[in-house]
Amino acid sequence: MALIPFNSRDCFFKDKFGSVEAGERIHLRLLLPRSFCCSAAYFMLRADDGSFVGREMYWAGMSGDDCEIWDIFTAVEEPGLYWYHFDYCSSYGRSSVLEVKDGVGGFSGGFSARNDWQLTVTEKGFKTPEWLKGGIIYQIFPDRFFSSGKEKKNVPSDRVLRSDWGGEPQWRPDSEGRVRNNDFFGGDLEGIRLKLPYLKSLGVNCIYLNPIFESHSNHRYDTADYGKIDPLLGDEKDFKKLCAEAGENGIRIILDGVFSHTGDDSVYFNRKNRYNTLGAYNSKESPYYSWYKFRNYPDDYQCWWGFVTLPEVTEECEDYRRFINGRGGIVEKWLRAGASGFRLDVADELPDVFIDELRARLKKTKPDALLMGEVWEDATTKHSYGSRRRYLLGSQFDSVMNYPFAEAVLGFCRTGGAEEFMSSVMRIVENYPKQCLDVMMNHIGTHDTQRAVTRIAGESCEYRDRGWQSAQRLGKEAYEKGIRLLKCAAVLQFTLPGVPSVYYGDEAGMQGYKDPFNRFCYPWGGERKELADFYRALGKIRRENPVFKKGAFYPISSVMGCVAYRRKDETGEIAVIVNRNEHPINYRLPEDLRSAKPLMRGTVTNGEVCIEGCSFTILSK
Repeated sequence: MALIPFNSRDCFFKDKFGSVEAGERIHLRLLLPRSFCCSAAYFMLRADDGSFVGREMYWAGMSGDDCEIWDIFTAVEEPGLYWYHFDYCSSYGRSSVLEVKDGVGGFSGGFSARNDWQLTVTEKGFKTPEWLKGGIIYQIFPDRFFSSGKEKKNVPSDRVLRSDWGGEPQWRPDSEGRVRNNDFFGGDLEGIRLKLPYLKSLGVNCIYLNPIFESHSNHRYDTADYGKIDPLLGDEKDFKKLCAEAGENGIRIILDGVFSHTGDDSVYFNRKNRYNTLGAYNSKESPYYSWYKFRNYPDDYQCWWGFVTLPEVTEECEDYRRFINGRGGIVEKWLRAGASGFRLDVADELPDVFIDELRARLKKTKPDALLMGEVWEDATTKHSYGSRRRYLLGSQFDSVMNYPFAEAVLGFCRTGGAEEFMSSVMRIVENYPKQCLDVMMNHIGTHDTQRAVTRIAGESCEYRDRGWQSAQRLGKEAYEKGIRLLKCAAVLQFTLPGVPSVYYGDEAGMQGYKDPFNRFCYPWGGERKELADFYRALGKIRRENPVFKKGAFYPISSVMGCVAYRRKDETGEIAVIVNRNEHPINYRLPEDLRSAKPLMRGTVTNGEVCIEGCSFTILSK
């Protein structure tokens, strides 16, 4: 067996798994063959924007007859992203130990692919909200969840009000070639309040609402007035009532903060002269003129991804920052009205100064409020605004939307790639600070992506237009297989580190490709009840097992279409095994799990658990 000189995921080599706090002492060990006749070894560390600096390691004895142990006790004093490897001096000269794959190191001469290890160092004392740990998030697209039937007042006349709840959202261009997104089905805040008992039955303790501020499209990402609830959703009294009653049921509400752009049809820009305000488009004397980025006034301005209806805001503008983040500003207003935090839309398009100030205001107003960012990649290594971002180091986000986990879960359920699944999961578990990981938003579908069951069991929609997507529905056989695999995905989602986030209607079996086909109305009365009951059962398991709050993650195996892992802390241990194969398997349990009892599916006999094809077991020790 080849010698492994270092493994960042083995506590023999690195006594603190994953990230560390600034100033926290870590113990590192390096194994080197006696035959190398090493005279020195060095822990080579560099800050993300710096050069490698060697820290001398010390000979610490033998491991067996032919391996030497070199070690070091050290600490990194400043928060940031760091990279490290090891150098050693022998009679052959100076060489290195670098990462080969999945935390395992190798000697520099024998591998074509070699990398430095990543070390994430957070600010000292960095904490994230306790109330979300072990919980469940439920994401609601407000127009499509439930309508109370309550009369709406002051609704603009240019909106198309639909009376066919569950009908296909408009997606075809109008006579001018535009898709206006101005058809509304009438879901409202009062409707969400009426469904709080249903959400509580699922085990939900956090509702994430897509935008609710006044806007003139059904998605409401084109904000017209940050200070007002959209009239089709209700008013500020309705919002306060919803937050208060949700709180009585142990449920908190976080809002979508869309601060990188506004709508052109807004109080601030007023391109369509809807408002009695002097918008930036109307005059350079507008109090909002400095907010925007005009190239050739007034019609040539910077807009989000080229959409003229979404003029970009200059987030560095002091006046704009004061309006959103200042005392008495938008963030404080809605926190005091009952919100428990914000999810920041397109977080990588917001500069550090804006995020820093927003977090400061949020935590000062409500110390246990949650700040979450929309980041599609590994948030610890994300690059934007010309530099590495510091989202999860302690002064910005508590959490992000965990797209790497979503891709790992959906990819495994679709193709059965067990090795790829575990590699992706372990990379995030190792790189993300533990306190962030415990409140990570673990979704498998959102308003921006295909429905999970469609992604798992449907044809790819790459290079397919909306006409094709509109006409597609899973056949009966594909749909039933998709539901089986969706249950496997949900088990992974509910038991991996972090907080599962259910996109409204996934628990009802809703299917659909991309926007707007992933935004149909919730099928009240037509939902797949056994699937909703399955989600309730998963919620119950989370509530009854505190290990899901902060429990460590330990892989058991990942091979041949099957993944197995443990969650473990001082309160107990849960083991999860998911079989993606079409055929049943008998999984031989590790010795210490052979007395475990099934919480959901599976039968343990003679140290083995039988798992049906495209199924799983959850065991409690």
